[in-house]
Amino acid sequence: MTAAADRIFTDARVHTLTDADESAKAVAVRDGEIVRVGSAYEVAFLEGVDTDVIELDGRVLVPGFVDAHTHLALLGHYRVDADLSTAGSPGDCRDELRGAADAREEWILGFGYDESGWDDAGYLTREDLDAVSERRPVAAFREDLHLVSLNSEAFERVRESVPDENVHTADGEPTGVLTEAGTDAVWDAVGLTRSAAADLLVAAQERAHAVGITTVHDMVRRRPIPRAYHDLERRGDLTLRVRLNYWDDYLDAFEATGLAPNHGSDRLRTGAIKTYCDGSIGSRTAKLSEPYADAGGEDDEDPTGQWLRTPEDLRAFAERVDDGGLQAAVHAIGDEAIEATLDAFEDADGRARHRIEHAEVLTGDLIEQLGDSDLVVSAQPNFLKWAREDGLYDARLGVERRESTNRFADLLDAGAHLAFGSDCMPLSPLFGIQQAVTAPRDGQRLSVTEAMRAYTRGSAYAGFDEERLGTVEVGKRADFAILARSPWEVPDEEIADIAVEMTVVDGEIVADSRDGTESR
Repeated sequence: MTAAADRIFTDARVHTLTDADESAKAVAVRDGEIVRVGSAYEVAFLEGVDTDVIELDGRVLVPGFVDAHTHLALLGHYRVDADLSTAGSPGDCRDELRGAADAREEWILGFGYDESGWDDAGYLTREDLDAVSERRPVAAFREDLHLVSLNSEAFERVRESVPDENVHTADGEPTGVLTEAGTDAVWDAVGLTRSAAADLLVAAQERAHAVGITTVHDMVRRRPIPRAYHDLERRGDLTLRVRLNYWDDYLDAFEATGLAPNHGSDRLRTGAIKTYCDGSIGSRTAKLSEPYADAGGEDDEDPTGQWLRTPEDLRAFAERVDDGGLQAAVHAIGDEAIEATLDAFEDADGRARHRIEHAEVLTGDLIEQLGDSDLVVSAQPNFLKWAREDGLYDARLGVERRESTNRFADLLDAGAHLAFGSDCMPLSPLFGIQQAVTAPRDGQRLSVTEAMRAYTRGSAYAGFDEERLGTVEVGKRADFAILARSPWEVPDEEIADIAVEMTVVDGEIVADSRDGTESR
């Protein structure tokens, strides 16, 4: 006799996102696993005396979103320190920073500013932030984390540890703007305790569940963060599935201890070793084959960007990681960096599922090579917000290269493995899906189904999880997002506004914003 289900979700519109994507109305769960998908009538046969039946009243059930590239502790900072992501001017940033002054005793921190949408304003400067405080150190991180703006007090504290090439100047004087190694110096100066790291992760986890995310691939560097994750799991407080992609700082430890990809528990697993090949477009440090369209300031050491790991070093890294049986995740944004990454991993073991993160500035040849390679393209559809006319890409790259960014449709047509994540810019799968569906160019634009699959089964594949996550089918873990409206039915420009009303992990409801919906 078939055992009863623990929980049944019924009267739903189920999108399985399998190849067939067969229509269904109900899903039954037992011990955290999907045991039946079908009509309400078929699934009702698994209802027992103790079965919890959730009536969804026609809501849309999809696989839980898998964010393939995020920084969960950073998201915690957005919730604890100043959130500058909606600031429309330097003045707005100053107001937010002043409002967050009590968040910590010494440093005043803000995260997520994007000057590309401001009128006639560049990066925040020392003068801007001295107006927040002249006594306490103030740091405002640009949205991409490759650039940070400091007040005079903060700048003096870290200046000696920052290479000159990462210090912006005007008329020979530092502006308070640092890039790349400069951001590392600020993180070191601010510091992070294990308990504070856990607090950031808990705050971020709540937000992730609120937007339908059930799994994250977290790019971690600061030392207390992995320990904090393990603390949360031991306490039973980790409700997300987490794949820890460690910075290359940890490579020696991997080799010494025998850590390997996919080892761990049901909730917390070891992932890839991440490295940087180049920087970002917003900070003009992504490595391009041709100069930036708006290059020319005296602080432009190289008008084509920066190598954060030279092609020679990248080849040595690729060989070391591949020989060690590890998975690599290489940050490569500019076309020159993407080409170097493809060259470095040309002979790598395809079973390792090495990843290229971002891959923004593309050419036809690079797309063809990515399609032929075993590399997983771990991309961020929300970056298409900069690909519109008069946006950031227009200013930095010019029209022709702007139209060649984030060519997701072309990548799929070429046969590339495509995984979607947010990079916390912002953390919102539905926002990213809307950007992909409404992209300005055919080569960038995906259908709703293609975008949804990239944010579920595509990302699951990038984490070796396609056998347990990414679709709604028997034998998979019961990870779902319940949506108030269907992304397939609303106008494309309203997809980001769809409410996530419930998030489910292992059949357990971890977030629920429904009004008046009862279980029985």
